[in-house]
Amino acid sequence: MLTASALRHYASLVVDVSRQFEAIPEGSTIRLAKQTSNLFRPRARLASPGLDVSGFDGVLAIDTAARTADVLGMTTYEHLVQATLPHGLIPMCVPQLRTITLGGAVTGMGIEAASFRQGAPHESVLEMDILTGTGDVLTVTGGADDPHRDLFAGFPNSYGSLGYALRIRIELEPVQPYVHLRHVRYSSAEQLTEAITTICAARAHDGHRVDFIDGTVFAPDEHYLTLGTMVPVLPAHTAVSDYTGQSIYYRSIQQRSEDWLTILDYLWRWDTDWFWCSRAFGAQVPAIRRMWPRARLRSDVYWKLIAIDHRHHVAARLNALRRRPQRESVVQDIEVPAARLPEFLDFFHREVGIEPIWICPLQQRDPHARWPLYEFDPATLYVNVGFWSSVALPAGMSPEDGSVNRRIEAEVTRLDGRKSLYSTAFYDRDTFWSIYGGSEYPALKERYDPQGRLLGLYEKVVEQR
Repeated sequence: MLTASALRHYASLVVDVSRQFEAIPEGSTIRLAKQTSNLFRPRARLASPGLDVSGFDGVLAIDTAARTADVLGMTTYEHLVQATLPHGLIPMCVPQLRTITLGGAVTGMGIEAASFRQGAPHESVLEMDILTGTGDVLTVTGGADDPHRDLFAGFPNSYGSLGYALRIRIELEPVQPYVHLRHVRYSSAEQLTEAITTICAARAHDGHRVDFIDGTVFAPDEHYLTLGTMVPVLPAHTAVSDYTGQSIYYRSIQQRSEDWLTILDYLWRWDTDWFWCSRAFGAQVPAIRRMWPRARLRSDVYWKLIAIDHRHHVAARLNALRRRPQRESVVQDIEVPAARLPEFLDFFHREVGIEPIWICPLQQRDPHARWPLYEFDPATLYVNVGFWSSVALPAGMSPEDGSVNRRIEAEVTRLDGRKSLYSTAFYDRDTFWSIYGGSEYPALKERYDPQGRLLGLYEKVVEQR
């Protein structure tokens, strides 16, 4: 329940953003005036002003008895966890980078090591206030008596093409202060897949409960599953590890079979080095790392460096000056049914060759729910595969062609999978809509953005370059 003060604060924010919306001339495209993003595809540069939603960052209320939180849509998970953790609670699924926003994770697709039991962030949403393309602010719940339940179901994976979440009520789950990690090695993708399937079904391994599971592939014969179990106390004479400074988390996976972290450090274990991508900036070179401010070892800092490169093409110019091959950025997350994981990894090692690779199993939490723009078979366990780097191209090929990314898209489609749309996509329209709810999206667009004030989903994630 929101306090009177929280209600007044939220109401004033809604009035302000509604006035901004009304001030934008008819026929102009509506967008958000955001300074940062976790998207790895271009954003439209429009002449019209964007909506200033910087005030929509914060937690309005936490109900510890009901284990829910009312959260402003632009709240980062870092700020959200700061508010909930003192109550011994966290969101059901906490994406692994601090500055991902709750609204972004719901309208896009978030995932983490709890997703094999809790699904994706949108699955723990109870209620949303959405600013639609008509300027209306609609409260949606997805219940049988909700006249806008189609928007509730269609909002995930709509990427702001149907509206923006201003307030979101989510479920929370209780946590323990520490997480015990076990890094289990497998020599083949088949062994890895069998272990994923067995552990996710039992939610246990070797007699121990498993609360979190993700994995890292370093080579075709070197795979690890990291199994996390929340615990109330540390074993005697055991200290927690710290991967926010000189030590690098992903290297520890190869170096030790078990580990202990505080729950907070576990949630952000990947953020310090942006998984392993900080190596592109020299942040893993010991001499450089010692001089790098600890507070700047964060994913959002690296993202800003990437954004500079995107604007000024620094890397491409340096490659040209040094007569090195041009490189195609291959920054993607895909999901395939767990049974098809060995096929995809074999293809990826052979055709792409990026290492390490992140893997994370997920399964739809509610088998009766349907999310038409990113539809899973609720009876199937899927595995997310994340890879974030670049590959050298043969002479005469341009990164703009997206040849490597196109091959990945085709293979994922062949394996009955799909990929997240936070990065570049090259699908033709028919293929895209056959995967991402084309039979239902036009009706949603017509109902909630009939004047086309918001950029369409295909236009935003494929055509915008």
